[in-house]
Amino acid sequence: MTAASGHEIERVWVLKSAPVIPPELPIEVWEIEQGYLAPSAANESEAAKRGFPEGRLRRIVEPDGTQRFFHTIKSGSGVVRVETERALTLAEFEAQWPRTQGRRLCKTRRRVRVDGLVWEIDLFHGLPLVMVEVELELATQRIDMPAFLSALVEKEVSLDARYRNAALAMHGLPKL
Repeated sequence: MTAASGHEIERVWVLKSAPVIPPELPIEVWEIEQGYLAPSAANESEAAKRGFPEGRLRRIVEPDGTQRFFHTIKSGSGVVRVETERALTLAEFEAQWPRTQGRRLCKTRRRVRVDGLVWEIDLFHGLPLVMVEVELELATQRIDMPAFLSALVEKEVSLDARYRNAALAMHGLPKL
């Protein structure tokens, strides 16, 4: 297993619809399935002892069919959060996946690089929701959103915890 810890600096927007990505921009498409572990209950103490007390399990299927698996714990709120992530084996993922029952979501992620930034456009399966996010080096970093995205922005939700993937997986879309 590998592990990485650090800060995630991310801004997120809800889009009115899926954007048409200009054909000259290379697109990488991932299929993502993720589920959220409930805080450890007494009957799950063995899983917690093995390093899975909380967080997110994620399976990424890349365009060539390669699958990657991760366990991620995020803490904090707002644009800057602490993130610890480690790669999992298929066996580790499958052993813990049942613990996410009822707290899952699937999405298609289109990754597009523009002017040195990677814009990740998420189309959620089973939810009428399209979001775009970008990870930054600094919380104060100035960004220029590409026109094909900015024309579709409904609202920024970087500070709205109801639009975090964990909240969407457990509660669905927020009531407006």
